[in-house]
Amino acid sequence: MHLTLLQQDHDFRVIEVDVDSSPQLIEQYGLKVPMVIYGDEQVCHYFLDQAAILQILKNNNQRAGKA
Repeated sequence: MHLTLLQQDHDFRVIEVDVDSSPQLIEQYGLKVPMVIYGDEQVCHYFLDQAAILQILKNNNQRAGKA
């Protein structure tokens, strides 16, 4: 499943960053790409973990009172 499919049911933005464009990002993330980060939290890398992403979105909605 792609993030764009999850966006059909959940309100979030995707910001794509080219890790190879920055020595700092290469040092920070190395070969752990692609990676999904939500806020400051690393959600998944290498593969899209739909369950982890859905849990993050659910937790965010509960904090925002959108349960």
